[in-house]
Amino acid sequence: MDFEPMGVAADLVILTVRDGSLQVLLIRRGIEPHKDRWALPGGFVRPAEDLEAAARRELAEETGLVSDRIHLEQVATYGEPGRDPRGRVVSVAYLALVPDLPAPIAGTDAASASWVPADEVLADPGRLAFDHHRILLDGVERARAKLEYSPLATAFCADEFTISELRGIYEAVWGTPLDPRNFHRKATKTDGFVVPLGTTTTRDGGRPAQLFRRGPATFLHPPLTRG
Repeated sequence: MDFEPMGVAADLVILTVRDGSLQVLLIRRGIEPHKDRWALPGGFVRPAEDLEAAARRELAEETGLVSDRIHLEQVATYGEPGRDPRGRVVSVAYLALVPDLPAPIAGTDAASASWVPADEVLADPGRLAFDHHRILLDGVERARAKLEYSPLATAFCADEFTISELRGIYEAVWGTPLDPRNFHRKATKTDGFVVPLGTTTTRDGGRPAQLFRRGPATFLHPPLTRG
């Protein structure tokens, strides 16, 4: 039986919180197909690479981040025939969550790169090339859901953060304001979520705020809910 040649790509939903909003890294394609259209960063998996290595390479090329501490997880596989005009291409999508980063530098096959508010992109289904709108939608919902039951929000934070800064992450990702006192109580009382450092900062403005780091918990019990 003859088999049609098939390519495998790793595409990235790279999310960060900038200026109080959840933002996604987009590249403007510099080559065909879909030249000059916005897309998610990504590329073909090289012959000697495994999938995660390809995703981490693309992440490093687009953001300069090479640390194993960057949160990276596989979201889903997309293989509908006709999704890529170059031929049969199966894409394995990864979600990457990173702290606030400076303006990105476009990779070799991109004309430009930019951080864009995720909700703005999701509101325009025709904005992204290929089936990247669907991939972005799945990645954003994965991030929003996991914030409820895991300490994933700390992946958006610096190594040291205040509870106010952590609350700002939840508000940006979920797109809803949270009661400061209620959030502070839940965050500090949830076993293993955050660990106090015994130092303070005034960068939030006002009175000195206590600094924390991520704790050892892998699941939050009870969970933090969006409602």
